[in-house]
Amino acid sequence: MHEVKKAPRTGIDIAAIRAAAKNLDDGSVTVGYQADRHEIIALLNDALATELVCVLRYKRHYYTATGLQNGPIKAELLQHALEEQRHADLLAERIVQLNGKPDFNPASLIERSHAEYDDSENIQEMIKANLIAERVAIESYRQMIEKIGETDPTTRHMLVGIMAMEEEHADDMRDLLA
Repeated sequence: MHEVKKAPRTGIDIAAIRAAAKNLDDGSVTVGYQADRHEIIALLNDALATELVCVLRYKRHYYTATGLQNGPIKAELLQHALEEQRHADLLAERIVQLNGKPDFNPASLIERSHAEYDDSENIQEMIKANLIAERVAIESYRQMIEKIGETDPTTRHMLVGIMAMEEEHADDMRDLLA
């Protein structure tokens, strides 16, 4: 006869751990998830719209910036477009993990986006528009992170990483304006 050894008391809620083995259709969302999932999905979908508008703005600026001296600026714009696309991908993936549906509807992107699209023709105006958009994104992510608090550490961690990259983008755009 085997003696079953009990795990030492660690303050871990064994009942909650056992409950996590149920409701497999919920994927990564366990009974211990503390945030309002629908509210988090809505926040993430607005952030997704913002990132998609940023991709489109950076791509337009990349393709329409002219002048031989603007080669390095064009390269920076393209790099930022690709990084913004990666942010959009991360947001969409997290929405799905939370059992939501990422909203890629182009008809409502602009109204859901925190940042604006820009069709400037002048390279300095393009850079300025991108700096403004990066600052808007930084503040949006800061507010989302604050709102989430400790209720959804995975989403919070993802948003902190995205915000750090947006801060780098803002610094890049500020340096280009100098």
